Amino acid sequence: MNAFLKKNWFMLGMPVAVALAWVMPQAGADGGWLKAEVTTKLAVALVFLVQGMTLPAKALKDGASQGRLHAGVQLFCFLVIPLIGLGMDQLVGSKLAPDLRMGFLFLCVLPSTIVMAVVLATVAGGNVAAAIFNAVLSNVLGVFLTPLWVAAILASGGGGSDQSVGEVLREVSLLLLVPLAVGQLLRRFGLKAWADQHKKRLSNLSNATILLIVYAAFCNSVQANIWSQHGFATILVAFIGVVILMVIALAVAIGFARMLGLAPAERIVMVISGAQKSLATGVPLAKVIFGAHPGLGLILLPIMIYHPLQLFVCGWLAARHAKRE
Repeated sequence: MNAFLKKNWFMLGMPVAVALAWVMPQAGADGGWLKAEVTTKLAVALVFLVQGMTLPAKALKDGASQGRLHAGVQLFCFLVIPLIGLGMDQLVGSKLAPDLRMGFLFLCVLPSTIVMAVVLATVAGGNVAAAIFNAVLSNVLGVFLTPLWVAAILASGGGGSDQSVGEVLREVSLLLLVPLAVGQLLRRFGLKAWADQHKKRLSNLSNATILLIVYAAFCNSVQANIWSQHGFATILVAFIGVVILMVIALAVAIGFARMLGLAPAERIVMVISGAQKSLATGVPLAKVIFGAHPGLGLILLPIMIYHPLQLFVCGWLAARHAKRE
């Protein structure tokens, strides 16, 4: 039991953070004693500082030879899935609550996971070096491309943010790019060995920080009566939408990998890395982009459902691929 809790505390902590927001929303809402309007911004900066310190830049060199695979993964992650999301939005988006609608679009433009993409590529017997390369590259590109996608959606009248595009880009630079760059500099000039040695502890610190951001986001939603307005049926609608999106994304990813003529070891990397979306990057990005918007909890709902679901589904695909190969 202790081993299970130790391994899965972050995933178990997500519903706990949401439940705490229901029980005591005043503490984590803007103006509460946690001073979430300030502490969550510091939390975002800390997450990306840690990410900068632990990103293995050497992986970008070691895995850079598979050009067709890398181009395919990044195009799928930042173009194909967003286009799938926009297509679904055209069909049913008008029937959803505006913040949930934005949440699905935000989910579609997020980068891939890092740790799980590499772990599952290893389980599947895929090209691990290529998986590391794409995971790192996806998260670096996501710092730029995700806000640009959201800015384009906002410019088209998508709503969901209290900030202008210029304010969003300034916040991204200050809270994401600067800490990420500082982290890489610290790693490059003396802290590489220390960061690698304490990578697990740094990852736990980052995950705990993300739980704080989730708690604060849902506190604002509870305080603004977002959930009482939409009802718990919204969670069911979000779950069904996420399942449909994942099925379509994985089916298209498999077809896309075959179309590129990839070898089996690269094909499974394409499917896993291309179709996964990062909660660890998505939560702080959402906090920066949408600020103190009261519907932030609803915006985060799709990625909070997608993240654990993708672990089960992609884990099954990885095990199936390993057995077949």
